Amino acid sequence: MPEILKDQKCPICGEKSLALTEDEREVPFFGRMYLFSMNCDKCKYHKADVEAVEDKEPCKYTLDITTEKDMHIRVVRSSQATVKVPYITSIEPGPGSSGYVTNVEGVFNRIKHQVEVLRETEEENDAKKKAKNLLKKINRIMSGEESAKLIIEDPTGNSAIISEKAVKGKLVGVKKEEE
Repeated sequence: MPEILKDQKCPICGEKSLALTEDEREVPFFGRMYLFSMNCDKCKYHKADVEAVEDKEPCKYTLDITTEKDMHIRVVRSSQATVKVPYITSIEPGPGSSGYVTNVEGVFNRIKHQVEVLRETEEENDAKKKAKNLLKKINRIMSGEESAKLIIEDPTGNSAIISEKAVKGKLVGVKKEEE
């Protein structure tokens, strides 16, 4: 059972409506993970992260997405990881970053949502057209009609693409921060 601390002070709205959750789970082929989250009932603030129980070295995973079946491959992303899909986007870590356990489809749905928001908020027709074309490309990748590459780089080593198709490498030039 996850450990939950309720009625904590929210860092955004200041109300005592924040729930802090910590859970430890076994992620197949990756190991034991701590799952952390913060959720505010008042302002809907949400933050989540994942952390391996054992210390891990900085890592880089690369996956060639070639079929629709690849959408089911498990992905673990810490809030410190950079997610790259060349020629589409790069998701950089920052103060608002969240970690998650999902699959390749979940990563592409997150990207798709951000492009849809961009398309709706852009006023320039050129930018709207680029967003529309990008959405078409994402849909072709998700349906297996087009190939792409998914790269995750994590200086904390708390991320992974869990598949025999994924290539694990070293993250060059990055040293794990001392606690």
